[in-house]
Amino acid sequence: MTLDDLEAAARRHETPCGEGSMVWHEWGDPAAPPLLLLHGGSGSWRHWARNVEALSSHRRLLVPDLPGLGESALPPAGTDLPGYAALVADSFASLLRPGTPFDLAGFSFGAINAGRIAAAAPAGRLRSVALVGAGGLGLPAIPFRLSGVRAKQGAERQAAHRSNLAMLMLADPARIDPLALRIQNWNSDHARLHSRNLVPAGALRDALPGIRAPVTMIFGERDAIAFPFMARREALLRASHPDAGFHVVPRAGHWVQFEAPEAVDALLLRHLGVVG
Repeated sequence: MTLDDLEAAARRHETPCGEGSMVWHEWGDPAAPPLLLLHGGSGSWRHWARNVEALSSHRRLLVPDLPGLGESALPPAGTDLPGYAALVADSFASLLRPGTPFDLAGFSFGAINAGRIAAAAPAGRLRSVALVGAGGLGLPAIPFRLSGVRAKQGAERQAAHRSNLAMLMLADPARIDPLALRIQNWNSDHARLHSRNLVPAGALRDALPGIRAPVTMIFGERDAIAFPFMARREALLRASHPDAGFHVVPRAGHWVQFEAPEAVDALLLRHLGVVG
């Protein structure tokens, strides 16, 4: 299914957000258990484009454009990370029947928010949480500098997007295909929130001990924000959740669910209890 087909097939919702609305896309059986998917920084629901079909076959999939990103309005002025996560959680709850149990997965900046939402979830409501390419752990990472794109046009702009995808998002340059470039370009054009300015050091690390549900982490082997320090991330997770899953997908980068969708779908469906 193409990106346009996915968008056309979605059920669209809008919930209050700042001076406008938060835009949601929904797929799957409305009677199925709900799964909240959160995308990464400077992103949109499109970060999950290659996973929607597989996951929506088993879950009611609810995927927002996070506040200030994609089609969603900015959050109220002065909103901090706890307030931001609470805004997302409250908006999600408004789309469910009261008391409905749910699963949760987040990518990158979305994983940080997923951790905050999970730690604040009422007892017995959260069924599971998956943290994909998670930042906010307060652990070492090799620094890098992305290319600016806003002042560039045409071929120069596409070259900058390709460079950024290779540096941060995808391990294999051959996987920087037209879909990856299309998503990167659209997300960049619509991002107004600087998510890094919202996230204090260790924001996810500090939330992990409060999560009272099964947790799994998934990283691409060559994730630019984690390589080569995977062992430290696994140790941090197991310090609070000894039985948690920790999975490293070979030959994939930060945007692991795009670069290796079949592998990530299989891990998520196993974590959700759909497959053995």
